[in-house]
This record gives sequence, structure tokens and C-alpha cells, in this order.
Amino acid sequence: MQINMTSIQACSPIDERPLKTYAVQDGDHIREQMEAARRAGIPWAERDVAVRGKIVGALSRILLDNLDRLADAIVVTTGKVRTEALVGEIYPVLDLLSFYQKNAARILASRPVSTSPWAYPHANARVDRRPYWVVAVISPWNCPFQLTLSPLITALIAGNAVVYKTSELSLPIGEVITEILRDIDLPQGLVQWVIGGPEAGEQLIDAEPDLVFFSGGLVNGRAIMARAARHPVPVILELGGKDPMIVCDDAPIQRTVRAAVYGAFCNSGQVCVSVERLYVHEARYEEFVRAVVDAVSQLKIGHGPEGDLGAMTWDHQFSVVDAHYQDALSRGACASGPLRRRGRYLEPVVLWDVSHDMRVMREETFGPLLPIMRFSTEDEVIALANDSEYGLNASVWTSDLRRGERVARRLQVGNWAVNDVIKNIGHPGLPFGGVKKSGFGRYHGAEGLLNFTYPVAGLVNSGRLDEEPNWFPYSERRYGQLKGFIEVVFGHGSVPMRIARNWRALRAFRRYASLNLGQRWRNLESSLSWRREL
Repeated sequence: MQINMTSIQACSPIDERPLKTYAVQDGDHIREQMEAARRAGIPWAERDVAVRGKIVGALSRILLDNLDRLADAIVVTTGKVRTEALVGEIYPVLDLLSFYQKNAARILASRPVSTSPWAYPHANARVDRRPYWVVAVISPWNCPFQLTLSPLITALIAGNAVVYKTSELSLPIGEVITEILRDIDLPQGLVQWVIGGPEAGEQLIDAEPDLVFFSGGLVNGRAIMARAARHPVPVILELGGKDPMIVCDDAPIQRTVRAAVYGAFCNSGQVCVSVERLYVHEARYEEFVRAVVDAVSQLKIGHGPEGDLGAMTWDHQFSVVDAHYQDALSRGACASGPLRRRGRYLEPVVLWDVSHDMRVMREETFGPLLPIMRFSTEDEVIALANDSEYGLNASVWTSDLRRGERVARRLQVGNWAVNDVIKNIGHPGLPFGGVKKSGFGRYHGAEGLLNFTYPVAGLVNSGRLDEEPNWFPYSERRYGQLKGFIEVVFGHGSVPMRIARNWRALRAFRRYASLNLGQRWRNLESSLSWRREL
């Protein structure tokens, strides 16, 4: 990639060949895009949820009809192998589209809220969901297709317009997304693509969208949040991870080894939920390390028909991986081999006998390193797993599923799985997001769709009286009546006892309640008539 003030030259990480030159957009152009999205967003928000879902759902057929072309575009832009592009980028989008087509109308439906007939006579309450209006989606370079389209689709179905910026490392994917969106029946201007580097991201936020959705690293996440706070604009941050994998003494060894290798090295470790810390019970430690090292030695690097690991997308990550590798060795760790780089390809390495004072166990690596550490007790490994500033995803491996859930529920993460790895975060019905410095907010699932809307509380009073009991004028008498009413509603003792003690005060509210309590009030008067002299 080559950047100057006016253009960006996109290059393939596979062989560095130039792909296309893109003109950088300035702040004035981005503000015009924001205004165009606002205009288009008004009628879009007024459409029924089911209609929006049907229109956006037409993307499924387009994706299915162009699987090979889309996979190839992802491969040449990111350096992934083809299968990873299909499974990690395209499939999750199809799954999410299907989920929201089936469930969005129910999730976003107006929700009635029960009201007390005593405190709110003649009133009905509900909560509606409204779209924010314009959502800015800023996506990362590691999964640019999925991590752009998934929040974009969610925002559209929720009723928003979208202005999205793909990473400057992923501009060809931004172009592909723009092309496929033209093939569905969206209003003109509803979706806008911003082209540029970090400055364009700042200008996009300064154009004051109504919500910012950002996926990326912690450093950039802090910058996004600080920029949004100037206006202020609410943000959803999906940041990095240092995800632990816990292998208990009764774990099924063959499945667990294969899961560890996949979890650590899919997309060459460039996944926010990669296995970046592996804890193995001391009873299985030596056996497990040998098995993992052997399995890693059989991985194929490159873009041949059977390639497992592709190229590193961003050259900067090599220095991060090397720094973590060298630090671990200097502090006594053992390695399955040296770091071998061939162009943009980096062979995977297993580290063992690691400790928590090593950078590879504390900082996000985002590359093909797998550090393995032993543990003795359940409490110890939970403390180790939670000893991190990140809290995105985790997995626990055991033959005892109750034990697995018990351990998983004690982990400080936003997502966990027992006897599975990475796949859980792609489930369209499960909300995805982190805790601690892994971010906040959610997407996917019902919670994700709701996060792209805001709640509006409504109350309809059908009463025909010319006043309410809490309205002016105030008096000592009204104070005593309201005090008695509060005692009836919240006081101690049984309900009949509370009513009996405060009957005189309660009768003052008869005309407000009688219209919707009707016969129940008359029955109450009759049953407590012997108390009226109180």
C-alpha cells in the first residue's frame, strides 16, 4: 500500500502487486456524503421492518451467485487462503442475513409495559425502538468483508442510513461492497463509502453521525472514542483480545489439539478471537505440547490448493510478532523453531514454558504465535485467564460439560465456549462483544440489532378527567392522601391490612381510579365497608 495526500495505491499482500489507485476524499466530500445519507435515511426509517429486511435480504442471492468472485477478491486483498475467505468472511454474513430476515420484526416490535392501575389510572405504556439515523461503520483490515457488512446490514435493517469506511489496507473490499449494494433496492444515497486513511476516519466522525460502530485495535479505539466525545456521538467499540484457551486434565486430546492449532493460526493468527493464551493442566502438559508442535509442523503455508495459512495482511504485524517472540525467548521460553519469513508469509511457532511476565502473554500479538503455559488447579487457571486487560472470548476444554460451564462462567469475557473455538462468535443469534479493554456494546443477535436503535418510552392516558391526583394545587390534606397512597402501595403487611389502615386517604383517589377499576373498586368498598369509620 502506498499513501499520499490525494491517493492510495492498493497492493496485494500475497506478492505486493499493485491492484488499484483510489482517490482520497476530503472533509467537505465526507460531509456531503453524510448529508446525502441523512436525506435518504428519513423515508428508509419509515418503512416497515419486514420491508427493510426483505430488501436487504436480497443480498443473500447476490452473495451466493458470486461466491468464487467474492472469495478471490478477499484473497487478493487480505492474503487469506480461499477457504478462510469463504468460511470466515462470507458465510457469517449469509447467516446473519438469514437470522435477521426471520427475527428482526419481532426483535424491533413495540413492547408493552405493564402499569399500575393505582399509580397510572387509564394509562397504557410501551417502549418503541427507533433508528439512530446515520451510523458510521469503521471496519478493520483483518476481516474487511464480514466486519464491514455485518454491522452495515444490522444498521440498515434497524432503519439507519450508513456511511462506512473500510481500512486503507482493504479498499478493494470496500469497492466490492459498494458494487453489490447497488444491486439491491436501496434508496439513492442511503449507503455511502468513505475512502481514505486515518484522517478520513477523523473527518467522518467530525461530520457527526448519530452512532459510530468501530472494529479494530485498542489504540485506535481510544482515538475513535475521544474524537466522538467532542460532539458527542455514542460509540460501539469491538476491540482486541488476548483470548485464553483452558485445557483441563480430562480434555479429549485429539479434538483439543486440533482446535488449539486452528484457533491460534487461522488467518495466520490475525483474528480478534484467536487463541493467544493456552493454559494446559500439568497432568497433560508435556503430552499436549508435543502433540501441538507436531500438528503445527504439518500446516501448509501459501496459496496452493491445500494451503492452510496465507500471507500477513499488514507488514507492521511482523515487528509485533518478532518483538513478542524475542521477549519470550529472552525470558526462558522454548520455541518450536525460529521465526521464518518468506515475503509476507510467516511460519507458525509454538512457545512453551511461558509465564505472565512475558509480552506474548499480556499484549495482543495478532500473528502466528501460540504460547502454552501449565497450571495446577481450577482456581489458579481462572485467575490466570482473568489476569488480562482484555476480555473478548474464551474456551474451556473438558469431558465434563458441567465443569466446563462452571469454569467458563467465572471468566471475565463477553463470550465463551466449551469444547469449541472461534465458531461461537459467528453464531448470528448470540450477541458478540467484549468487556474490559476489549470494548463495549454488542452486535449480532437480538441485542446487536437493538444496539443500532434507541428506546423511546411512550405512555398514553385515556382518562377524561380534568386533573390528575399529583397536579396542583398542593395542600397538607393532599400530602396526607398521597402519603397514605404510598403506604398502600409500598408499605409493610398484607394488602388488605395496608388498605384498611389508609382507607380514608385511598378514597380520595376513587374518582381517578373508578373509570378503569370499575367493579373491582366497588367490590373493594363493599368488603371494607366496616372499616370506613377509620
